[in-house]
Amino acid sequence: MAEHFTDDELLSWLDEQLPVDRLAELEQSMRDSETLRHRMAALIRRRDQGEHSVGEIWRRNRLSCPDRETLGSWLLESLDESLMSYIEFHLKTIGCRFCNASLDELEAARSEVDSTSHQRRRRFFESSAGLLRRDEDS
Repeated sequence: MAEHFTDDELLSWLDEQLPVDRLAELEQSMRDSETLRHRMAALIRRRDQGEHSVGEIWRRNRLSCPDRETLGSWLLESLDESLMSYIEFHLKTIGCRFCNASLDELEAARSEVDSTSHQRRRRFFESSAGLLRRDEDS
């Protein structure tokens, strides 16, 4: 059971960078498998001694993650097709928790702006509606 997790996944678990479903699966396996707990302890010792792989440095510094501006452009579908595909892959397949959290914040902000804009237009229309009717009566 412990063998179906790679060292990279175990290190990602330490950094809380696994997709939620995989994270839950690994945590359950850790409870059930002494072998997996020993592997994790060895990886923690190795990391504490200063040993780092390129993959670990890449993950820890989130070098594959797009910035918030690019995520916002993805949300607006204003990027070229290859970048749109990459971000889709990064969010949905990789399941980057950091980028998905940023995307949730951007969507909430966009929703709030849309709501505020709609209310402002409605108030403007309602305040102008009486003026328009008076002009028709003349």
